[in-house]
Amino acid sequence: MNFPRKIRFIAIAAAFLARHAVPADFDFAILGDRTGNAAPGVYEQITKEIGAHRPDFVINVGDSIEGERNDDALDTHWGEFQKIWKRYKHYPLYFTAGNHDIWSAESERIWRRESGHPPQYSFDFRSAHITVLDNSRSEGLAADQIAFLESDLAAHSGQQFKFIFFHRPFWLVAVKFQNGNFPLHRLAKKYGAGFVVSGHAHEFDRSEYDQVQYVMVGSSGGSLSHGTGDGPLRPKLDGLYFGYAWVHVSDTAARLDFRRVDAQSGRGK
Repeated sequence: MNFPRKIRFIAIAAAFLARHAVPADFDFAILGDRTGNAAPGVYEQITKEIGAHRPDFVINVGDSIEGERNDDALDTHWGEFQKIWKRYKHYPLYFTAGNHDIWSAESERIWRRESGHPPQYSFDFRSAHITVLDNSRSEGLAADQIAFLESDLAAHSGQQFKFIFFHRPFWLVAVKFQNGNFPLHRLAKKYGAGFVVSGHAHEFDRSEYDQVQYVMVGSSGGSLSHGTGDGPLRPKLDGLYFGYAWVHVSDTAARLDFRRVDAQSGRGK
């Protein structure tokens, strides 16, 4: 038996695999709400900046279209959205359903057509698992959404990093008061989901409880006066700016940062 020849073959194969191995590190961008009295030109500026940073994929937190609860205007609104996004089609875009996107059976049908997914779905990307839920027509998560989440997290428990997305941040008050006594939090803690990400409020904010980061991604175009108000349960309003979130995942950690964009000057930071 010619062992040196076999050893040479193994060495060549190992070198080939090393050169063509999929890198452990990757990046993805999270877009905030595009609509809700949208500010002209802001979403275009933000998508342009995201494209320049070349993420592996992009996911949004809902409200891709203005909607206006008008089934007859759906094709027009989605056409406007796709006209903007088509310049960045080389980056996969994953959708979350917002209240401006789905409000009726017909708007859900069109959302499925445009997004290519049902309102709740999940996918893996390298070491990460992403679960997308639907509370476009409710404040919290309905029982079927919680059941889907538990089944999905159990089936993908081996994934190193887990992210949960849905539009309305119903968890905000409970987490601010460090209260984890609700089904979403219990499941996130049980299965090691490190990030729960929502939108809707057009405000950037984050809290951490039981090693789960709860994140609101603010406006990527929707009005900065949308949904703000006074009261003791409101978070501080220092998160009212246009921008997006950027996630870097390495083989040991996942880091989420907010990136502010000055849409008027075209500068971001």
